[in-house]
Amino acid sequence: MPKLWLPFFALLALPVPAAAQQREAWQAPTLSITRYDEDWSDLADAEKRAHHWTGPLKYIPLGDDSWLSTGFELRARVESYDDNLWGGAQAPDDAYLWLRALPYADLHVGKVRAFVQPMLAYAVGVAPSAGPVDQSRIDLLQGFAEAKLGAVTLRAGRQMLSLGTERLVGTRYGPNVPLAFDGARADMRIGKATVSLLAVKPVQPGLHNFDDATSDTKALWGAYATLPELDLYYLGYRNRAARFGGNEGREVRHSLGLRSHGARANWHWNVEGVYQFGDYDGQRIAAWTLGTEIGRTFPALPMTPDATLRFNVVSGDRKADDGRLGTFNALFPKGKYFGELSPVGPTNIISLNPRVSANLGRDVSASVAGMAYWRYSTGDGVYDIPGNLIRAPGDSDARFIGKEAEATIAWQASAELELSASLSAFAPGAFIRDTGPAKTITMLGLESNFRF
Repeated sequence: MPKLWLPFFALLALPVPAAAQQREAWQAPTLSITRYDEDWSDLADAEKRAHHWTGPLKYIPLGDDSWLSTGFELRARVESYDDNLWGGAQAPDDAYLWLRALPYADLHVGKVRAFVQPMLAYAVGVAPSAGPVDQSRIDLLQGFAEAKLGAVTLRAGRQMLSLGTERLVGTRYGPNVPLAFDGARADMRIGKATVSLLAVKPVQPGLHNFDDATSDTKALWGAYATLPELDLYYLGYRNRAARFGGNEGREVRHSLGLRSHGARANWHWNVEGVYQFGDYDGQRIAAWTLGTEIGRTFPALPMTPDATLRFNVVSGDRKADDGRLGTFNALFPKGKYFGELSPVGPTNIISLNPRVSANLGRDVSASVAGMAYWRYSTGDGVYDIPGNLIRAPGDSDARFIGKEAEATIAWQASAELELSASLSAFAPGAFIRDTGPAKTITMLGLESNFRF
């Protein structure tokens, strides 16, 4: 096993969900990944700002109806892989260090605001070489202007997007370089509903300073409506250089989605279905997915355990060159889709994932999970989270991809400092053994994240 992570064991010991923050005396908002949706206006009261050392930085008065909020994130993350992609990766044994800093400034002047977030993202030890999600050096992650016009909020510029549980549009927060979009967004309040209208293009990160650029091949547009316990949405997507089955062509895809989520007593659920249609290089698109998550918390038991069962079905292509493409496109999904670290993504897959988490006390939590994966269609292969084909179907009729076990432990060291670790192992199934290298993958993740 690569040894790069060993010096960091003492520092990067325990994980915690990024959004899990202690609430201060002024009832500060939960720190978010996007940062721009945190509302610190309550700290206009100078007495409240004095409750914590970050108070004077979160609200800086500038005059009548004008104020500035600032914040910072400094993250170090180590990932280590043994026999990556079951021994078939270009660098099957790899360990590397990701470092990133994300300062931001949020200026409010009446109903208008300007939000700016530079990014410093560097990678050490990535083999054979660092890619765009590993390293962007110095660049602009977010920078936009926003105006509130009654029930409508208009925003234009560079921004991260997080829709629902990020099955189709997420921030890619787990990797070193988050995902941002250039374009416009309008949020409208209609009774109990909020409707977001989007017209954006993803930002393509470069490997050097100030070379991140708007994509000239991909575009995203649509409408996302949220109501109490219900989301409805339409998303349009275009890619002039899409690749399926080894071929490249123009893809125009439309996604219709419905999500039900909420909690009752000690039960919680999150169920989402998506149907996709459109055209790819002369082929008709017909793809779909159904994701379910049902869990129950046991507050009367020691450590307040929570048991959750996730079941996902994602379509794949049944037969090549039949004029119909059944491969689901997850568009811009979250980085940690099936767990902390997993080589497979939400395309042509059936997954079953039972998980138990518990509070160990003293701001420490832990979880254990098991995952099993099958191919939905034997005519299609296995893909990673960004949607790249990582194992072609070959001549195998086997469906079982493999099984994975994962353990995490978490500690909220302070209101600002998160320390995290996860350990996973992915044992190959019949399909992987039939089609190439078939070793068990071992994956270790260690993280330290200081944010305010």
